[in-house]
Amino acid sequence: MKFWNTVARTILIHRVATIIIIAVITGLLASQFKNVQFSYTEANLLPEDNPVNIEYDKFLNIFGEEGNIIVLAVKDSTLFSDVKKFNNWIALADEISSHKKIIEGVVSFSNIKELKKNVEEQKFELTSIFTKKKYNQQEVDSISNHIFNDLPFYDHLLFNKETGTIQTIVYVDKQIVNTKIRSDYIKDTFNPLIKKFNKENNLQVRVSGMPYVRSMNAASVKSEMGMFVLLGLGVTGLIFFLFFRSLRATAITLAVVIIGVLWSFGFIGLLGYQISILTALIPPLIIVIGVPNAIFLIHKYQQEIHKHGNKAKSLQRVITKVGNATLMTNLTTSAGFATFIFTKSTILKEFGVIASINIMGIFIISLCLIPILYSFMPLPKPKHLKHLEKKWVDTIVKGMTKIVRNKKPFVYIVSSILLLIAILGAFQIKVSGSLIEDMSKKTQFYKDIVFFEKEFGGILPLEILVDTKKEKGVMNLATLKRIDKLESEILKIPEFSKPISINNLVKFTKQAFYNGNPDFYKLPTSQEKNFILSYAQNSGRDTNALSNMVDKTGRYARITTFMKDIGTERMEQIQEELQIIIDKNFPKERYNVTMTGKALVFVKGTNYLIHNLIISLGLAIVLIAVFIGGLFKNSKMILISLIPNVFPLILTAGLMGFLGIPLKPSTILVFSIAFGISVDDTIHFLAKYRQELIASKGKVRKSVYKAIRESGISMFYTSIVLFFGFLVFVISSFGGTKALGGLVSITLLFAMISNLVILPSLLLTFERTINKKKKSKK
Repeated sequence: MKFWNTVARTILIHRVATIIIIAVITGLLASQFKNVQFSYTEANLLPEDNPVNIEYDKFLNIFGEEGNIIVLAVKDSTLFSDVKKFNNWIALADEISSHKKIIEGVVSFSNIKELKKNVEEQKFELTSIFTKKKYNQQEVDSISNHIFNDLPFYDHLLFNKETGTIQTIVYVDKQIVNTKIRSDYIKDTFNPLIKKFNKENNLQVRVSGMPYVRSMNAASVKSEMGMFVLLGLGVTGLIFFLFFRSLRATAITLAVVIIGVLWSFGFIGLLGYQISILTALIPPLIIVIGVPNAIFLIHKYQQEIHKHGNKAKSLQRVITKVGNATLMTNLTTSAGFATFIFTKSTILKEFGVIASINIMGIFIISLCLIPILYSFMPLPKPKHLKHLEKKWVDTIVKGMTKIVRNKKPFVYIVSSILLLIAILGAFQIKVSGSLIEDMSKKTQFYKDIVFFEKEFGGILPLEILVDTKKEKGVMNLATLKRIDKLESEILKIPEFSKPISINNLVKFTKQAFYNGNPDFYKLPTSQEKNFILSYAQNSGRDTNALSNMVDKTGRYARITTFMKDIGTERMEQIQEELQIIIDKNFPKERYNVTMTGKALVFVKGTNYLIHNLIISLGLAIVLIAVFIGGLFKNSKMILISLIPNVFPLILTAGLMGFLGIPLKPSTILVFSIAFGISVDDTIHFLAKYRQELIASKGKVRKSVYKAIRESGISMFYTSIVLFFGFLVFVISSFGGTKALGGLVSITLLFAMISNLVILPSLLLTFERTINKKKKSKK
């Protein structure tokens, strides 16, 4: 108590200096806003030394960035029957390819080529099919018929023969594909160009590919982040006002949380972190954590004014009586998020660092500014204190007290039944490693993803790296046959697109040798393999579509396929199936074959994230148990305090199982966030209970009922504010954000009821036993 008296005197005596210090810190952090940047690539959830990451880095070192393809497609029969539209489609590809600083190359009908045999020079030559800028209808019919029927090499690469859909592949420069330059290009140049083409030709160009999806998704995240900050302020401010009926209290609260939000952005910029899918949650999180701080402090101030009307005494008591409990609540919440720092995942570490720092920051801002600002203002008017006597709130609190007093067996029976049902539901939860599942289903770019999954097999790259362990080992006919066998198995998997490898080029060579007869689009015999080597040396890198299929030494080959958004469970099944085929066809003494690519890294990262978040949640529970143990110095109190906080988490897990909501990076955070916040109510209640226990000289029943009356209203207020504060996330266009908001809101509602009913019931049941033991010892 002496410590908090000293803190109170220091803050109130040096109130001007304190305001200046906070203003200076805010100004310095605001100067770091210029360093705040959004992430322009997928979040890599795995640590750098994870074997999956090591394999992926090895692939990138050999072949470079694999997620640099943007695809455009049109499925419209008028494209071939209307010469103007067709010529404009050709011109569109040429215009995109002219953006040399951004685009590495374009593969489309405008530059489609075929191999021809040069008998005189004994070599193969790549010749362009389209040699003019504009064509008449007869030429279009003839050329398109030739491409669709005689060039299987391009089937499912530039067209889908079955549906008539044609595609253009755009290769973004690998140096800028994960930077702001790419995002700005798509927003300012690429999208307006496509929009103009659609309007002028009455066509719908479908656009997808990871660079495009990342850009559109990042733009959505950026717009929603600002929207949720404003909504969070608006909704929590409105509910706060409805409870307190005071513009002054509402303005003070909003000022505190706005400063907290500014600090959060400032720390992100100061530490050089990027705004990712996780760190984007922190500013709104600070709002919904900051408002409960204000509720407890302002409510205590108004209670004191209502009792004796002495402002100085009230402000002193706000800090001394509520300061310790508020510190404990923020410290436990901060510690819960800080557990992420101990994981090896960079994105989790950054989230843990920023969240824990800013939670303690909002505590300092609240504890200092709220009493100081009130010290400069006149006493609250009687109308501002009327809410302390609201009958409906008092009725709720009295109802809770009645249940605790008379219905403890009923509370335990109902809780046990709900717990058993929830556990059954929890066992039905599935894990999802989907890259696009959380994206808005209403956006055009999501609809285009579904289109490409149907027409070309998907947009998520999966790479198979074949290491032959010797130079030029790829062009060995035995190796090519093994690759062909693997590709035939991939074709049997409906979730995968037609694979692309050096084999496509080799088969194209044999077809050319037999004068373009498509029946000979197959691997050559051992007698024909010299032509493969000749072609690979002279023409193998003239087309962007297959220029990266073999490394310069000829030791490594890649097989690229694109997969649908199939999620974790199915991906793991497919990986197991492919691994069996790989082990069977590629002897380990001669080959080293690995699966990699962004899709696989993300799936593995999801499993890693879930594993680490479970560990972090467990560590948070242990840390909070230590805090409570230190506060009460009683092991039984640790169990009593944890039960009402773990119980809501199990209920939420059961709800997720029954509703079919999977565990994924967004929804797994529900448990950490909800636990970190719900334990605040427990600490406030126990702190008040402890104060009353000391004052009443150990009278448990009296202390419990008074703690419900004194803390119940504040706990009810904060829970309602938090409920609606997180509920605003359900309007998000992202499925994960929507689920996060809804689940956290429901969990916190469960937690409020649990802390106002189960916690007091447990205290009455177990504390009386402890007191009896103490008395018997005496």
